[in-house]
Amino acid sequence: MAINNGGGSEEGALQTVLYMWGYLPGALPQRTPLLTPVAVRVPPCDYSWNDVCGGGCGFAIAISESGKLITWGSTDDLGQSYVTSGKHGETPEPFPLPTEASIVKAAAGWAHCVAVTAEHGAVYTWGWKECIPSGRVFGEPSTGVSLEKDVPGRHSQVSTEQVSPRSQGSRSTGGTASSNSGEESTKRRRVSSAKQTAESSSSSDDSLTAFPCLVTLNPGIRIASVAAGGRHTLALSDTGLVWAWGYGGEGQLGLGSRIRMVSTPHLVPCIDSSYYSKDRSATLARGNMDSEGQTFRVPGSYIKRIACGGRHSAVITDAGALLTFGWGLYGQCGQGITDDELSPTCVSSILGIHIERVAAGLWHTVCTSADGDVYAFGENQFGQLGTGADQAETLPRLLDSPSLDNLRAKNISCGARHTALVTEGGKVFCWGWNKYGQLGLGDVIDRNIPSEVIIEGCVPKNVACGWWHTLLLAESPT
Repeated sequence: MAINNGGGSEEGALQTVLYMWGYLPGALPQRTPLLTPVAVRVPPCDYSWNDVCGGGCGFAIAISESGKLITWGSTDDLGQSYVTSGKHGETPEPFPLPTEASIVKAAAGWAHCVAVTAEHGAVYTWGWKECIPSGRVFGEPSTGVSLEKDVPGRHSQVSTEQVSPRSQGSRSTGGTASSNSGEESTKRRRVSSAKQTAESSSSSDDSLTAFPCLVTLNPGIRIASVAAGGRHTLALSDTGLVWAWGYGGEGQLGLGSRIRMVSTPHLVPCIDSSYYSKDRSATLARGNMDSEGQTFRVPGSYIKRIACGGRHSAVITDAGALLTFGWGLYGQCGQGITDDELSPTCVSSILGIHIERVAAGLWHTVCTSADGDVYAFGENQFGQLGTGADQAETLPRLLDSPSLDNLRAKNISCGARHTALVTEGGKVFCWGWNKYGQLGLGDVIDRNIPSEVIIEGCVPKNVACGWWHTLLLAESPT
């Protein structure tokens, strides 16, 4: 990748630079990982970068200064097509969305993407058909033809009965979660699973992917941010309400059930129906020290941040309370147990700590507090929690690594099995799985503690992890 030529010609002005490292098939001529940060060229249509976006299995997405959604990389070897990644090559180019509106937020899951426009807070999504809600779907943008068509019949409106809770409790047994939620570990098996799912889900179309779809929401709703998981999506409105759609078999849609597919956006009852202790046994299990077993409403009036993991989700209220829901087999919901959470449930062991940001990986969750501390929980096989060990954590654990002493966390992101952090002082740390150089440390050795990524001559601002890669937005003198 060539060095960014981005904005600002005045002496002493700053330009934004985008760095990447790890593995992006198609973005690298030799199809080999980048073990250290390399600057990415700004597309000819723009002068600078505005933001980087998390997610993406084999492809990267970022937002340019003018609000264009920029994509690069290829994912043919995982059964995806041009529609998802937008570009099969090493040159970042604008993704051909069926709108001229500026994009302000975007996210990518395993095999689908979602973007938000600036003017109306409208949402477009594309990729795997099972991730795309019913609504207006636009034909191949590059042909110059904008063909609206209905999503195949399997995306028909979900009935009220389907999305209502199927049981009185909000949890399943750990055994059920395990039997229903086995994640494929190899690339070949992922492809096979994807193809089987697509074939079984649609009898009228064998394609794995869908063209960009304008998501249908109620009139007056403006979406402010989005998050994409393995096969599900969350959208946060400017009034602090959360909508969800996609696959929900482990409760990751927060609707109180194991509904396998929600094909229209549904409002997630995050605060009104959520409590952080329902009885004494639950209180003690979740780390709440109230021995009386009283029931309390979750602190906060609205949701301010959202995150999607592989099969779980997390949200933060304006009062700094963290709620999680979805697959819990590895403790990624932080409830002290390994059961699934079918409804948003407060992580009570860190109540009283004002949580500011949250990120979710395939099987782990990391959050940061207003004090700049980092908490992690879930699977830890590759050291992605940063605890210095490889044991899973079912409750949030404070990272007390010496490398983070006297530093305050600012931005956090999770890849499939790695984590990246930017501090308020502009330092970058990565830890976890490093088979493809996604930690940017010059080797392919996993790390189980935060390890600093050295990038000279710039001030890091934001970080976003993909499945096997990491993107960093920084400022540099012109």
